[in-house]
Amino acid sequence: MSHRNCFCHCFFIFFLVLFFPAVVSAQENELPRQFRKFSLGMDLDDLKTNLLGDSYFNFRGDRDVSFIPVREQSLVETTGSSFIRRAFFQLRDGQVFIMSFSLNTQMVDHYSIFTQFTEKYGEPSWLDPGIAVWETDETRIAIERPLTVKYIDKVVFEDIVNESGLVESGYVRLRQDFINEF
Repeated sequence: MSHRNCFCHCFFIFFLVLFFPAVVSAQENELPRQFRKFSLGMDLDDLKTNLLGDSYFNFRGDRDVSFIPVREQSLVETTGSSFIRRAFFQLRDGQVFIMSFSLNTQMVDHYSIFTQFTEKYGEPSWLDPGIAVWETDETRIAIERPLTVKYIDKVVFEDIVNESGLVESGYVRLRQDFINEF
């Protein structure tokens, strides 16, 4: 083997060793949009049916459903049993776009949940002492301290943020017009 071929061969092995973990992590599982039978995009009737049939939740029916006076939004809030302390499902136009599960830290710990997510979905997109976030174009999952796991439909959420920006900019303009009258 010539010196040049040996160099190329060694460089190739070095390249594989250095970048192989990146190739493996690129093959991580796609972020889930579902936890148990609950998924982003499901409608209110399916949500209520699934909550009633799941032993991890103490859903009391329609009295746990609140309507928010903003563009067809509603909130389902329920207590949990065992591993789940509370759960919140926020809906827009009749479909779930945020699922938030506050977990019982006496039964499950932050490290175990974080480790499970890292093993299944790779390193988080964002990490600081209070939150770890995994993101794709469609989905955002956050693990917040002490221990809440949130699934967010990014497309719907960003639409809401953009709409609120339009309302706020209109308010800012009206406010400035009022101030200018003095």
